[in-house]
Amino acid sequence: MAETRKISFTLNGEKREFSVLPDEHLLHLLRRSGCKGVKFGCGEGSCGTCTVIIDGRAEYSCILYAFQADGRDVRTIEGVGDFDKPHPFQEALVESSGVQCGYCTPGMVLSAKALLDQDPRPTEAKAREYMDGVLCRCTGYEKIWTAFRKVSGGGSDGR
Repeated sequence: MAETRKISFTLNGEKREFSVLPDEHLLHLLRRSGCKGVKFGCGEGSCGTCTVIIDGRAEYSCILYAFQADGRDVRTIEGVGDFDKPHPFQEALVESSGVQCGYCTPGMVLSAKALLDQDPRPTEAKAREYMDGVLCRCTGYEKIWTAFRKVSGGGSDGR
């Protein structure tokens, strides 16, 4: 049996310590720690349902080992807005009917948040490239893009 290792990182604004196995993925650590909004989809970094924000960047937690988060800042959907005070993109998704089954929603929100934190008014091309890694099987994306344009001030101006 493999030995566990102690790591610590900031999770949703709170410094936490964890015991992890050498081959444990961050996705599984986060879920066993109560962050159920981090979804398992493909397990190979293709669908984006496991997206989290690490040190300000959107990352796939299914392909990162838990020990790679040691000393870093990790944010999951549980740390982004809530029912009473949602993140502006969460609010825009609801207003635009951009949420259907909801499985991809945490990944979409975290990808959008990471981008908007870096660049509040990204070009549409940059936004599409940045958010391309989160797959949605329900919406056809148009309502998601409507929501994104609402919060980024984007339009069809080619920005």
